[in-house]
Amino acid sequence: MASSILRTEKLSKSFSNGGRQQHVIKNLDMEIIDGDFTVIMGASGSGKSTLLYALSGMDKPSLGKVFFGDTDISGYSNDELAVFRRGNCGFVFQSIYLLENQTILDNILTGALIVQKNSPELVKKAKDLLGRVGIPEEMWNKYPNQLSGGEAQRVGIVRAIVNDPKILFADEPTGQLNSASSNDVLDIFTDVHRNGQSIVMVTHDIKTALRGTRVIFLRDGGIEGEYRMADYGADDIKERRNGLQAFLDEMGW
Repeated sequence: MASSILRTEKLSKSFSNGGRQQHVIKNLDMEIIDGDFTVIMGASGSGKSTLLYALSGMDKPSLGKVFFGDTDISGYSNDELAVFRRGNCGFVFQSIYLLENQTILDNILTGALIVQKNSPELVKKAKDLLGRVGIPEEMWNKYPNQLSGGEAQRVGIVRAIVNDPKILFADEPTGQLNSASSNDVLDIFTDVHRNGQSIVMVTHDIKTALRGTRVIFLRDGGIEGEYRMADYGADDIKERRNGLQAFLDEMGW
């Protein structure tokens, strides 16, 4: 039986806005199954990114609990959350946040060496992953400003997965990429998911959402509905898209 890797109990997140409380996530109960590729969708302002940050320990809930396995992380201090994220989570963002004064390879290794102390083994793994995502050896000593957007995002994915995170979080990872680069990046997500990686991704793009196995639709900080899909296959894309589109239409997307 599939086990839960993340779950929430009555999760709520509020922000102060001009002296008034803005309730973004409201009493949300949800479960992320180990090995799933979960996609979070919804209109702008529905709480997608706020939920992602609460699930990943990048932000603390106002009320309620977040469990990683059987461990309640919602009461962790900021330092404890930093240690938790470093050891368990990988992150891919719309803005890639590579360090401009470091080479591609050093960008990947700087944070990774804090977690894994075996430098030769980690360097080999980073190089293997760079090759796997199509970044050739002659580019490894280049700097981020010498990369295209798609190349930089592929480097960002390697940085996120080099430590074998238990769960990979992605926030609009194709939002700033052209169509060809988006397809390349999505193929990498599909590949790592097929190799057992648990993924939680926020997107507003149906083409990106089609790569998932489960779509959760948010409205006003709560779950409006969800849709389950089989693992992605390029040969079933038309039927897959029609099914997801029908679900999104039902949600009023």
